[in-house]
Amino acid sequence: MVWITADMSENTRVEVTNGRHTWKADEPLEKEGDDTGPTPYELLLASLAACTLITLQLYARHKGIALERVSARYEHQKQDDVDESGRKKVVDVLTSDVKIEGDFTEAQRERLAQFVSRCPVHKTIENGSRVVDRVEFV
Repeated sequence: MVWITADMSENTRVEVTNGRHTWKADEPLEKEGDDTGPTPYELLLASLAACTLITLQLYARHKGIALERVSARYEHQKQDDVDESGRKKVVDVLTSDVKIEGDFTEAQRERLAQFVSRCPVHKTIENGSRVVDRVEFV
């Protein structure tokens, strides 16, 4: 099991910890925040990017493939779409640009490209998740 705790600090700043590390999230100035940390969506993209790069590194290491450098840029945007019944809806679109540097065979290139979408966070997002909310008033 993985866990974090989050506490509201000042204005929209949130202090987050997993017991070993502490970080913060905030909203930018134009959204009435203080811009003291990444936004929640930026943290989501960071989780996806980190998981993708770690998965590629572990796969390459396991297969003895030398990666010179791996980097990624992720973007989030909302787009208008139409569901099966023809009703308009807004969907979240996450786009990645992953760059893998090194000298690879064509088979290695194909396999590494496949592993971009095999990280656990990617699968969680793509497959959807169940969120169970418990609220306590004290």
